[in-house]
Amino acid sequence: MSGLIRSRSRGRLARLLRWTAAALLAGYALALLSLAALRWFDPLTTAVHIQRRIEALVSGKQYRKEYTFVPSSRIAPSLQHAVVTAEDARFYQHHGIDWQELQNALDDELDTGRLRGASTITQQLVKNLLFTTHRNPLRKIAEWTLAPAAEPLIGKQRILELYLNVVEWGPGVYGAEAAARHHYGVPASRLTREQAARLAAILPSPRRRKPQRMDRYSAAILHRMAQTGW
Repeated sequence: MSGLIRSRSRGRLARLLRWTAAALLAGYALALLSLAALRWFDPLTTAVHIQRRIEALVSGKQYRKEYTFVPSSRIAPSLQHAVVTAEDARFYQHHGIDWQELQNALDDELDTGRLRGASTITQQLVKNLLFTTHRNPLRKIAEWTLAPAAEPLIGKQRILELYLNVVEWGPGVYGAEAAARHHYGVPASRLTREQAARLAAILPSPRRRKPQRMDRYSAAILHRMAQTGW
């Protein structure tokens, strides 16, 4: 009898594992299809946008979303260059994962005891579109596998365009157009070089940082832009 019970338990466990694997594969396939569609279609919202709305609802805080998707031709080149400089200097060299920057981050951790972020713009886009800002190993694994797939599916310039349009630039403020109007009262196409650097400077912590306080970091971004011919 005990052998029969063990056999049935193993059978149930095997079925559960098969169903779990099938669900994960289906979810991964759906994620790939969603990314492929973004080569032609602009996203109406993202996982992070939805996360922020739910957080506001749970906390009872007022929530106002500012989000207008615009083509990259309506985003000042200085902002595009500033964001690449600040967030992912090797954006045009890597294929979704910047192994060199990751190694640099690990070396820095050995020297300082602190691990800094080494996510590429592609990884950050995947996180914003499909996941949330909550840290967990499964999300990171999915992000790491989807980012290299996103590069050929979407293309570099479209990835940058999508990122500039969906990323947070303040509480309820998403994308370059909303950020430019919210912080400076101008469309994204009319941002100055300094304004662009200040907006890029708040991206690591956009819900707490303010562009007007980013004197040192924005100056560093402008200096790096000049060094690379931007």
